[in-house]
Amino acid sequence: MSRLYLIRHGQAGPRDDYDRLSALGELQSQLLGRYLVSHGVHFAAAYVGRLSRQRRTAEAVRDEYERAGRAFPDLIEDRLWDEFDLGDVYRELAGLLSEDDPRFRQEFDAMMAAIENGDGEIHRNHNYCDIAIVRAWTTSRYPYSGESWFDFRARIAKPRQALTRFGSRENLAVFTSATPIGIWMGDALSLTEPEIWRLAGATYNSGISTFRVAEDDLRVFIFNSLPHLADASMWSFR
Repeated sequence: MSRLYLIRHGQAGPRDDYDRLSALGELQSQLLGRYLVSHGVHFAAAYVGRLSRQRRTAEAVRDEYERAGRAFPDLIEDRLWDEFDLGDVYRELAGLLSEDDPRFRQEFDAMMAAIENGDGEIHRNHNYCDIAIVRAWTTSRYPYSGESWFDFRARIAKPRQALTRFGSRENLAVFTSATPIGIWMGDALSLTEPEIWRLAGATYNSGISTFRVAEDDLRVFIFNSLPHLADASMWSFR
């Protein structure tokens, strides 16, 4: 069984420019790389989703290996590790949900005003709108032209078979996002859908979760670890 490191990207940008790393996200990723180097972790392969925040996290880790004169594998880009597109879900479903849910309409208008006014807090916290819009998407409450929740879950499960080809002593890195990590936790522990979402929502930026992967077995050993961030002020969820 190979050892798989699922790594969430560092803190991303604000809601209206999310797919990049913030200054804190850059530092989180650098410190992660330094930690892995200092503990002699060697990766046989490294996968990354197509999103900028995922790739930049992977590049920052790779740069620390290279700075220390340590080998790091070429990054293998794989769309299967992309996060679902929350922005697109909002664009298609927010208007429909506003018509049916007065509280959502009120809080969505307030959220958009806060974004326009540059309110920093709105970018760093999950809120009622996020929960409501995701629930509408996962339950197929309205027609949606993008990737469904069911298709997303199936996509995130697909890489597992390919990862079983590595040897039992080999470490693999995957730079991805919160919901894919929550889904893998759910598959390993046979969790319910609400439990998967609770874990995804609790996943720290640059957090490490480790699994053992075999063809007919998936075991979780560590969830959401931040050994590289001794200063709790650097911990973040979004």
